[in-house]
This record gives sequence, structure tokens and C-alpha cells, in this order.
Amino acid sequence: MARDRSLGKDQPSLLSLADALPVAASLAFTLPAKPGRKERDTQLAIRFSAVTLPAPKNGIYKKVPDGVRLCLVDVRESTPPPGETPIHWQLLTTYAVSDADQAAAVIALYRRRWAIEQLFRTLKTQGFDIEGLRIEDEAPLSNLVMAAFVAAVIVQQLVHARDGAPPGGALRPIEDAFEPSDRPLLEAFCAKLEGNTARQKNPHPKASLAYAAWVCARLGGWTGYYGKPGPIVMLDGWQQFQAAKRGVSLLLNAFEDV
Repeated sequence: MARDRSLGKDQPSLLSLADALPVAASLAFTLPAKPGRKERDTQLAIRFSAVTLPAPKNGIYKKVPDGVRLCLVDVRESTPPPGETPIHWQLLTTYAVSDADQAAAVIALYRRRWAIEQLFRTLKTQGFDIEGLRIEDEAPLSNLVMAAFVAAVIVQQLVHARDGAPPGGALRPIEDAFEPSDRPLLEAFCAKLEGNTARQKNPHPKASLAYAAWVCARLGGWTGYYGKPGPIVMLDGWQQFQAAKRGVSLLLNAFEDV
């Protein structure tokens, strides 16, 4: 939700309804770090209710239902640290929410939105700039956009792999995003990019996607010291790796011709 909504005549607004709902459950939550905010463990109070949004009175569409049946999930940080903006998510969903587990599932889906935003960021102006394409023929335009989309997904895989295995999970194999024949070049770049300090060493096994993500991040300009490499840094590094790979291929072909 971006703004409050009317629930009809003589009814409370949507936000007023959410404020009056009892807390249905409390969810332990680790809020990830971002620029200007440290990672923190917190507790989220969850409220939910079925709601019906009435049709707009002055809408341009006349043949619409009288109302849309949805579920409201309200998520609020119970005790934010002093000076920090508390989490407050207000979600409207077509999924049925009748208990805390279903509400938690909707919250988990909502949290995935950031990965989608990063994917589109990689495709747009700061990345492949597909919005700037000036191809009128639909077929080549679709092919180019799809190729960019595949590359953007690979970049997103590298971003997700950068920290190694998730808690209780396993490392993804390097073959998720690279050919087996890419490994010698990745290892050569790694040897060149590693420094003398522990934070300048690649901490991941050579067969893991995390290892390749570290190499691409360093190629993209990440120093290993500050912050975590995002999709644009990964994209720059991945493109540098692909350019080097093409250069090696051309060089080998030239030797074969000789």
C-alpha cells in the first residue's frame, strides 16, 4: 500500500482498520543492512484481516465489480532502536490469510520484491539500458531483450551467491552461471586480484559460484573492504570477464590458424 483507502460510507479507512486490529503473532526477524543502517535483529507484530475495497465512485470504467475482496497484512516493528525508522509494511494480497503462518508466507513473498527490483535495475539505464534500444523490428528487439534478461539473471545469481552458503544451505556450483571451461580464467583472475590481507583473499571454494562472484565483484571495482557488491558492480565485473574470455578465444583461434 502506498496510501490510505476508503472502505465505504460509515466505515473506517483501511489504515484506521489496521491500527485497530489485534496483534495476531510476533515474528523474529533479521533486518538486512543497507547504506545508513546496520543489520539488526528485531520483532515484528503481525496483524491481518479480510477487507473489501469498494469501486471508485468517479472511475473511468463503468463495468466494474462493486468491490474487490482482498486480505490486509500489517507488519510493524515492535521495539525499533532509538533514532531508527521502524519497519511498517502494509500489504494487500489476493492470497487467503486466516492464520499467522499464511501471513508469514505473504511477508516472505513481499521480501523477495527487492531481488526483482535489482533484476530490473540491471536491465535498465544503469545496466543494459534496454529502454534506450532503438530497434523497430519486433523479432530482433525481442531476441536482444531476452539475451539481456538471461545475462541479468546471471548477474542476480552472482549477487545472491556473494556471501557463500545461506544458513543451513549449501553452496551453489560454479556451473550455475559459468561453463566448466571458464574455471581456469576465473582462477587466473583470482590469483591476480587477491591481495596480502585476509579481506583481500577469496574465501570461497574454487568450485562454488561464490568464488566466481568474488572474482566478478573485484573486477567490477569492489575492494573487499567496504559494503557488499551490488548488481551494477557485478555486471561490470561479469562484462569484463566475458570480454577477457572472448579475447582469449580469439587469441587461441589465431594460434590455430598459424
